Amino acid sequence: MASSHHPPSHRTHVPFPSNSGGKPLDNEAPMVPIHIVTNASQLPVEFLNPSPERPLVVGFDCEGVDLCRHGTLCIMQLAFPDAIYLVDAIEGGEALIKACKPALESSYIKKVIHDCKRDSEALYFQFGIKLHNVMDTQIAYSLIEEQEGRTRLLYDYISFVSLLADPRYCGISYQEKEEVRLLLRQDPKFWTYRPLSELMVRAATDDVRFLLYIYHMMMEKLNQRSLWYLAVRGALYCRCFCINDNNYADWPSVPPIPDHLEGNAPEEEILSILDVPPGKMGRIIGRKGASILSIKESCNAEILVGGAKGPPDKVFIIGPVKQVRKAEAMLRGRMVDLY
Repeated sequence: MASSHHPPSHRTHVPFPSNSGGKPLDNEAPMVPIHIVTNASQLPVEFLNPSPERPLVVGFDCEGVDLCRHGTLCIMQLAFPDAIYLVDAIEGGEALIKACKPALESSYIKKVIHDCKRDSEALYFQFGIKLHNVMDTQIAYSLIEEQEGRTRLLYDYISFVSLLADPRYCGISYQEKEEVRLLLRQDPKFWTYRPLSELMVRAATDDVRFLLYIYHMMMEKLNQRSLWYLAVRGALYCRCFCINDNNYADWPSVPPIPDHLEGNAPEEEILSILDVPPGKMGRIIGRKGASILSIKESCNAEILVGGAKGPPDKVFIIGPVKQVRKAEAMLRGRMVDLY
């Protein structure tokens, strides 16, 4: 599968559970090449041309400047079992990213990602790509916690660094992430510089090289009900910040409740978007998010706001229909109080 016109100058370890008895130790995991891709011909054919005969699971992430609708997507990382591809959007331009559109929208290629919302938003508004068929490890983590009877704090979505550190998944310290975060604060254009430095290559690679390992560990734990929630929430989170005028009519449909869950059918989950009067979002959120948290405590629904990156003056609610309607009513009641 690994292919490139130039011999790779970088290599890394990509662990699999079967490689090391469940421990992703670098020295036991196979060493694979890292390809810096500036032309679509350097990518695997089976990725560029998705097929039901060759379904794929790939680790996926994006890096950029202020990654959202208005920012700049600079690198798209793809982790395969036998190679890592750093797809260079700066050097390869729009043509390179658009060559990946069939794969990113395909039902035959599962994209394993940690927190898909802003990546999906950047792909949609910058390249017209509707990210589809994701396995979001942040959502999966919460579902496994619920499944195993642990109560998740309402505001506590696990970070990628914390997920890697969790001994049930990787048990690996990821200190370089903090190093890169510090550099990004000092220079937000960090990911735009070319040629890619050793640190840039390592940081971009580290964000995806453990994802296939984590995917396999999580899939062993998830029951059928959780797998359905994972697929639905992944689809809704991909749409979340990608507001368009046709109410997502051109997006792939959200997975229906499967027949084998009919006897104990979960409630349909939806995404609802509420408009907030301009300048009133602070009042809706409350000090340190207290108002939103109090609504979350009353409703089994996720409530997100566009924030500084946008979309501004909008609240996004994801969850079971009845809980979403309840959250909507509470938020509308709060808006009425603003006048």
